Amino acid sequence: MRFLIILAASIIFGACSQPEVNQTLTAEVMPMAGSTTIATNELSAILAAQPEAVQDRYVYRHPEETLNFFGIKPGMTVVEVLPGGGWYSKLLLPHLGTEGQLVGANYPRDIWPLFGFFSEERIAKLATWTTDWPAGAQEWRSDNSASVSAFEFGKASESLRGTADAVLFFRALHNLARFENQGEFLTTAIADSYNVLKPGGIAGVVQHHAPDSASDEWADGSRGYLKKAFVITKMQAAGFEFLASSDVNANSKDEPTVEDVVWRLPPTLRGAKDDAEQAAKMLAIGESNRMTLKFRKPL
Repeated sequence: MRFLIILAASIIFGACSQPEVNQTLTAEVMPMAGSTTIATNELSAILAAQPEAVQDRYVYRHPEETLNFFGIKPGMTVVEVLPGGGWYSKLLLPHLGTEGQLVGANYPRDIWPLFGFFSEERIAKLATWTTDWPAGAQEWRSDNSASVSAFEFGKASESLRGTADAVLFFRALHNLARFENQGEFLTTAIADSYNVLKPGGIAGVVQHHAPDSASDEWADGSRGYLKKAFVITKMQAAGFEFLASSDVNANSKDEPTVEDVVWRLPPTLRGAKDDAEQAAKMLAIGESNRMTLKFRKPL
C-alpha cells in the first residue's frame, strides 16, 4: 500500500518516469540513502535493513525467494547483468560477503545507438563503464561486502573464463533480443555468460513474460516481453541445461494486449502521467508478469 501511495503522489505532482531501459541500462549510480552497515550474510537480515522504498518493491520482486531459487550463497562469484543503479547489487554485496565477488556485466557499446534516445555524450560515457560502475559501487559496500568488478559483453577477458558461480539476468534479455538481428547481441551475451561460468554454474533469468498466445513478432522484446519457450530455446542452444522454473515473480493480473508495452505498468507508468484514472488501473495490476528460470552449465 505504501508503494501505491508513493507512486500515485508522483503522478499527481507531474513526476515523469522514464522507460525501464532508461532506468536500468545506464552507468549512473547513486548511493543508497539510509543504508546501514550489515554485519551478517543472512539474506533475511539484509532485506530487513533496506530503506522503505526498496522494501516496497519486495511484493513484486521477491528478492529472498528469487535468490534462494537460484541458489545464491555467501562466498560466491556472481555476475549481475545490467546492474545499473544497484537495486539487486545492494542486496548481493553484503549477502556474498568478504569471500564473494560481484561482477557487473553491461551491454556491448554498439547496442546503445540503436535505442534512438541516448545522446552521443551519454553513449560516450559508457566507454568507461567497466571502471566507472565498480568505482560508484564502492559507496554501497561495507567492510563485510563482496569485491566489485565489471566487464562488457563481447569483450570479456580470457581471465574471466570459468570463474563465476552464477550469472543473473534481471529483466535484461528483451533488448538483447530486440536488437539481435543488428548485432547478435543476445547470442553474444548468452555465450559470454556460458564461458564465464564454472562447470555446474547457474544462469538465473527473471524476465517479463509474454503470453503464449502472443505472436512471435509481438514478443520480440521491443515491448519488453519475451516468451518462455524462446528464452529456454536460446539458452539451450548455447549449451545450458534447463533445470527449473518458478512462479515466484508471476503476476496473473498482467494481461497485455497487442497495443501494450511493459512500461505502461509501475514503476514507469508510461502514458499515465496526466491520466489519474489510467494510472490507477496500472497500479491495480502492479509490476509485470515475470518468468523465473534456472539453467546450469553442464559439469
